[in-house]
Order: sequence, then C-alpha cells, then structure tokens
Amino acid sequence: MTFEEVLPQIKKGAKAVREGWGGFELYIELRDEVGTSDGTFLQVTPYFLIKTSDEGYSMFSPTPCDVLAEDWKIVHAD
Repeated sequence: MTFEEVLPQIKKGAKAVREGWGGFELYIELRDEVGTSDGTFLQVTPYFLIKTSDEGYSMFSPTPCDVLAEDWKIVHAD
C-alpha cells in the first residue's frame, strides 16, 4: 500500500508499518491528545508516534521516501 492509501486508516486508529523496515520499528500511530499528571487528556494538534522494539515511543515524521513508498501495511498491535 502507499502512504496515501494507508493514511485514512491511520486517521481512524489503525497502526501501520513499512515492510522495508528492519523490524526495530513496530508500527506508527496517530495521536491527538496528551495525558496530564492528573489523569485527564488534552486535545492537541495531531502527531505521529512510532513504537520501537526497545525504546518505547518516539516522534515520527515521514520522510519523502516513506511518503512515496509502496510497502506500507496495516498491523494489528495491542
């Protein structure tokens, strides 16, 4: 799939990954809220996070190669 094809699904809560990644990157997801210290959530400008196999989450900005790639797929992550 292309990024253009997978993006609407990501916007609906799906998680996606590129087949060309080496396995360290588990998936990306879109977030639109941030948790606060009192347990509430604040709405924020949407942003991508990438789940990695050893460091938790990091910010993700698709590169031109990611946007033009045709090896995106939806993953089913917990």
